[in-house]
Amino acid sequence: MEHDIVIHSGQIATADFLFDGDIAIKDGRIVAVAETIAGGERRIDAGGRIVMPGGIEAHAHIAQESAAGVMTADDYLSGSISAAFGGNSSFIPFAAQHRGQSIDHVLETYDARAARSVIDYSYHLIVSDPTEEVLRDQLPRAFERGVTSFKVFMTYDLLNLGDAGMLDILTVARAHGAMTMVHCENDAMVKWMNRQLAAQGLVAPKYHAISRPALAEAEAINRAVQLAKLADAPLFVVHVSTPEGAEIVRREKYGGAKLYAETCPQYLALTRNDLDRPGMEGAKFICSPPVRDTETQSALWHHVRMGTFESVSSDHAPYRADDSGKFGAGRDAPYPKIANGMPGIAMRLPYLFSQGVVGGRIRLEDFVALTSTNAARTFGCTKKGRIAPGMDADIAIWNPETRWTATLADQHDNMDYTPFEGMEITGRPEIVMNRGEVVVEHGALKAAEGQGRFFGRAPVDLRARPGVALSEFDPARNFGVGLR
Repeated sequence: MEHDIVIHSGQIATADFLFDGDIAIKDGRIVAVAETIAGGERRIDAGGRIVMPGGIEAHAHIAQESAAGVMTADDYLSGSISAAFGGNSSFIPFAAQHRGQSIDHVLETYDARAARSVIDYSYHLIVSDPTEEVLRDQLPRAFERGVTSFKVFMTYDLLNLGDAGMLDILTVARAHGAMTMVHCENDAMVKWMNRQLAAQGLVAPKYHAISRPALAEAEAINRAVQLAKLADAPLFVVHVSTPEGAEIVRREKYGGAKLYAETCPQYLALTRNDLDRPGMEGAKFICSPPVRDTETQSALWHHVRMGTFESVSSDHAPYRADDSGKFGAGRDAPYPKIANGMPGIAMRLPYLFSQGVVGGRIRLEDFVALTSTNAARTFGCTKKGRIAPGMDADIAIWNPETRWTATLADQHDNMDYTPFEGMEITGRPEIVMNRGEVVVEHGALKAAEGQGRFFGRAPVDLRARPGVALSEFDPARNFGVGLR
């Protein structure tokens, strides 16, 4: 066999081990991994650099309207380019259903938007209107197509499903092997805090940091986990931002719950002091849940290191600091009316490598797991996230020594700021490949618009998540009644 590409002389990094070797690629797939491989129409000399699976960004908002109708700054062209420059070979943004929309219409809309992507893509649905038709017919059709995950919210008036709605949708997810992702904040607590602050005229951006207390996240995470245990359904808690929330996840996982979770770089890198900047500069750092304090950062790093989180995802939510984004409600808008979210898709891997691997907090193998392999396993990306024969040749060649300062120009997105501006970073990707095609090479974009393809995903693999047996569902202890 004449290989299309051979990557040689690299340190191959997987989620399990490291070794020196070569990789052969044919027709977009990895066909061989060995100590030495000869031939190849193109031979890429890795020069001892790290050769790893390309990142899988599993939490990003691309070409998506918020519930308030604000469109993100990045479409699938700019968003995918930014992702690729950050070391990602594929991503799974959200396809958002708003009240009154059918799931079929939502997927048609996002298919048209995503056709511009330069890397492979799939979707998580956002479900805000789980009518009987949505639950009975439309979601199962999406699952059959390979859209096997969706997100729900426990806050925001136009998105919050309530506990009963959560149970209904968790039941459907369980029946079809789908993963339910959940934004956990206690809606009543947040609204109560907003009223207390507004009554005192405390509406500047910095007060967003205290308007959504850690207690609101912890309570909602606990409640969401209990609902999922009752329904015997898998649950993925997104953007965990508190030690209390992370500890609930750790404890419930240890107890056998079908539970998964992530945190994000902003909760490791930023604090509430970033919101306390002159004028409205602090608005750039408004996201929900909010960034917190240095003690929280240390606790979250501990949980990253100990395996509480499956992944570290960007939650890329790019709203420009102008009237099209953050200030759609006016330049002097109170913090509850400032668009929520920060960009970061290009900084996820570089930041985590620099502060995690170079900083001595995690191993290189952990970095691969947290940025690629675990997302593939969790969300059913059966051909991605690993360096092995038969897998898609989604590969990043990483220079672990180069030092650089993060700037807006490095992001290659449609934003007018980056919250990581000025941070000193060690390590960055030099070559990024998607199905054997070079997307980025030494700072230059090599891919064409529309080169990416949609990929369907498998049902959630629960072999390592047995669940929790509840006596109320044991016919032997429940008068012979079986409710599942």
